[in-house]
Amino acid sequence: MKDITPKLISMFKSGYAAPQIARIAREIKQPSTTIHYNIKKLERDGAVKAYKAVFDYKKIDQGFCTYILINLSQDDYGDPEKIAEEMAKDDRVESIDICTGDNELILKLRTKDIDEYYEYVKFNVKKYGFRKMSSLTSLKQIKSEFMMQ
Repeated sequence: MKDITPKLISMFKSGYAAPQIARIAREIKQPSTTIHYNIKKLERDGAVKAYKAVFDYKKIDQGFCTYILINLSQDDYGDPEKIAEEMAKDDRVESIDICTGDNELILKLRTKDIDEYYEYVKFNVKKYGFRKMSSLTSLKQIKSEFMMQ
């Protein structure tokens, strides 16, 4: 059988997972038509932006999780959205936020290991000329936005 795991992971990360209407209906004891109607309403109203799979990142070679705190260069300080949107295109970037305080951006990066992380940092420092970067490495995730570990 052909191994399409990398393609599936990429699709699941970009929103190709869907709610299980029959399962939800059983759990909250409501007809599936009611569930379907309410889900579609949430989607239309923009309350639900995407459905995503929850991964065991170690098993898909993305177990090294780092939070990167970034100070933008003087030239980019006035338009942090431009830099954030460009950096967000990288599949390894799980999230990126524009912040107040000592840093302008905080980025959550998932890589295979410290070597891949190091290459990411070298490339992006050179490309964007950040004034300063600091990193926090996650040793173990206890809760994600989706579930307790």
